[in-house]
Amino acid sequence: VQLVESGGGLVQPGGSLRRSCAAFGCTFSSSARGWFRQAPGKEREFVGGISWSGSITYDADSVKGRFDISRDNAKNMVYLQMNSLKPEDTDDYYCAAGPKYGVTGRIYEYGTWGQGTQVTVSS
Repeated sequence: VQLVESGGGLVQPGGSLRRSCAAFGCTFSSSARGWFRQAPGKEREFVGGISWSGSITYDADSVKGRFDISRDNAKNMVYLQMNSLKPEDTDDYYCAAGPKYGVTGRIYEYGTWGQGTQVTVSS
């Protein structure tokens, strides 16, 4: 059972990136999915999450209106669309499988994590 992420990299300020997170070995369609970010030397921070139905999404204040989360349960995929990127968005980003009851920002409720991918926003 694992989550595999893709879609990170280098982008200029104001640009966009789409992160993908694929689940292998198990179906996570009934669990919430979360996206987190982490800067060197800092704690991992909740960015946003989506429930199993795809109808609820929570974003951290710093990314509201710029980031969007979606999922395709048939493909066991979850996505993070990152728009209007800023240099301060430079971090390692992680997806994780969370609880079945819904979205939470509590990191300890996410039991399976992707490998993380760096996103660098720089000109």
